[in-house]
Amino acid sequence: MRSIKLLIVDDEPEQRELLAGYLTHKNFQVNTAGSAEEALEIYRQFFSPLALVDMKMPGMNGLELLVRLKEINPFIRVIVLTAFGSVESAVSAMKAGAHDYLTKPVEDLDELLLKLENAAAANRLAVDNRVMSERLAEIFPTSEIIGESEAIHEVKKLIGLVAPRDATVLITGPSGTGKELVARAIHANSSRAEKRLVAINCAAFPENLLESELFGFEKGAFTGAEKAKQGRFELADGGTLFLDEIGEMPLTMQVKLLRVLEERKIERLGSVSEIELDIRIIAATNRDLEKLIREEKFREDLYYRLNVIKVNLPPLAQRTGDILLLTQKFIEKYAKKIGKPVKGVDSEAASVLTAYAWPGNVRELENIIERAIVLTTSEFITSRDLSGLAASENTPTGGEVKALSEIEKAHIKFCLDRLEWNIGRTAESLGIHRNTLRAKIKEYNLSQDGIS
Repeated sequence: MRSIKLLIVDDEPEQRELLAGYLTHKNFQVNTAGSAEEALEIYRQFFSPLALVDMKMPGMNGLELLVRLKEINPFIRVIVLTAFGSVESAVSAMKAGAHDYLTKPVEDLDELLLKLENAAAANRLAVDNRVMSERLAEIFPTSEIIGESEAIHEVKKLIGLVAPRDATVLITGPSGTGKELVARAIHANSSRAEKRLVAINCAAFPENLLESELFGFEKGAFTGAEKAKQGRFELADGGTLFLDEIGEMPLTMQVKLLRVLEERKIERLGSVSEIELDIRIIAATNRDLEKLIREEKFREDLYYRLNVIKVNLPPLAQRTGDILLLTQKFIEKYAKKIGKPVKGVDSEAASVLTAYAWPGNVRELENIIERAIVLTTSEFITSRDLSGLAASENTPTGGEVKALSEIEKAHIKFCLDRLEWNIGRTAESLGIHRNTLRAKIKEYNLSQDGIS
């Protein structure tokens, strides 16, 4: 186990050295100070997560030192030492932010050790939570949903209203529009932000595996279950579970999900014990769930349970004014990542980007810009760097107006042929899931020989 840094501050040398000797043997990296003033000098170099501070010292007292230490390191956990029977000073210290207190002289060394171990655990948790919150806020704040179109302003406004509440949210919209980004923004701006956001793609697992992934299982529940495993529901307890592509969930699983939404309880596979959950559900789909209900492929009662608040993301083709804003953001991101001094796009490339239909939406735009930065040899991306876009059938010419479905059909066929019908690479290029690509191939009756 890694040693934990600890600063001991006490004006009594005997007590100070006794505690330092004992705790050094208990795997603490100890530094000592005989006064609050000396402690402050030492601390800026030593910067320990823990401090053991005597309350009554000449000069600056322990309470003042506690406040100063917390100004330097808000995460520090301080245990104060008070004279026997001095309850008032202990209460004052706790109000000022002390983690715990002990009476002097310290005779129960096991109690001291336990309090320090608890303080170290609290420090780690506080630091981890802050780091996680800052990372979520950095990567997934509402402001990262880029766009000035009316539709995106409405989405941002809705996220701001929905996030603090605990209501179930259904996010709809075509593949690649940023549904997971919205889910993460809702979580990051909610009261659950310091807990986990656990995501699962319902289309990525066959039915039997999806059940065990969601609910977990006990040892021996089925062949190969050599040890118990927590499911995604349990992992998200206290936080948020994001169910992506909920429209692909099998009917039998829909029944079980409905029960979880109603009762907030689950049973692992192979168990009869119920586990209570404190969990928020956010679901997303690119399918028309009302149509699936009519086709008896999706439960109506589940739909109403999920559709408490709906956030609908429009396709990129309906928010052309945002295309160049997104383009600039992706240029800044990938120019830094790849290490090229790319500043923007030239006027011809801008025309190509805004005229294109973007069947893969924002994800496709991001992929195209990343590829363009790799290919370009200048400070500005040109139409030549936009691989496939300028030459494809999707850019309207001669004032011809085509139906969006025609443009999408032609572009998907173009990409499939270009990548020799490699489903994985084509889906990645389009910025959509391979299951979505297969559905589009079926919908448009595409084949390797031609478009029927």
